[in-house]
Amino acid sequence: MTTIIEADTPEGPGRFHVAAAEDERALLIMGHGAGGGIDAVDLSVLASRLPARGISVARFEQPWRVAGKKVASPPPRLDIAWNAAVPRLLADRPQPPIYFGGRSAGARVACRTAPEFERVSGVVCCAFPLHPPGRPDRSRAPELLGAGVPRLVLQGEKDTFGGPDEIRAELAADDPVTVVPVLGADHSMRVAKTGPITPAELRDLVCRSVIDFILGS
Repeated sequence: MTTIIEADTPEGPGRFHVAAAEDERALLIMGHGAGGGIDAVDLSVLASRLPARGISVARFEQPWRVAGKKVASPPPRLDIAWNAAVPRLLADRPQPPIYFGGRSAGARVACRTAPEFERVSGVVCCAFPLHPPGRPDRSRAPELLGAGVPRLVLQGEKDTFGGPDEIRAELAADDPVTVVPVLGADHSMRVAKTGPITPAELRDLVCRSVIDFILGS
């Protein structure tokens, strides 16, 4: 069951879609990408499966999506909305460990804002957009590296925004960042029918990796 929590922000109304765990051990708050919404395959499967493992999942719908706009707001405005909405979500909740996360632009928001919240224990990045396609000179690595908490990066092998090896190349030996390659997957976490893994195996990998990251193996 999904509960809707409205959140007023300086950018307009945002909306949380909360799949709550009955025996909550952690809360994962995730944002969507600039080209899609909360129904992306990785966000959807996490919301459907993690509550059974004690992890509540709250997917935040940015105000621009709630308003029905086609084009995402600029990054600073995404951060403003997120920073205003998260306290509304946490206000009436107990004190489980909190994790930020998101896919693509949502992962960038999670990394940029994590240092603003003392309760954040880690960040889950699905398809972190390391650079625009074909523009490795415009790296967003400082956002990923500046999160200040452990990070999990699930990165498609064929992601044109930067593959797993490109992510690893930006890391120092002591950076608390775990990179999980998703074989054959593109930026949208899609795999070909003849690819090295099936869509079902991709979903299993995403869920297993996030559960291990949050609760331990």
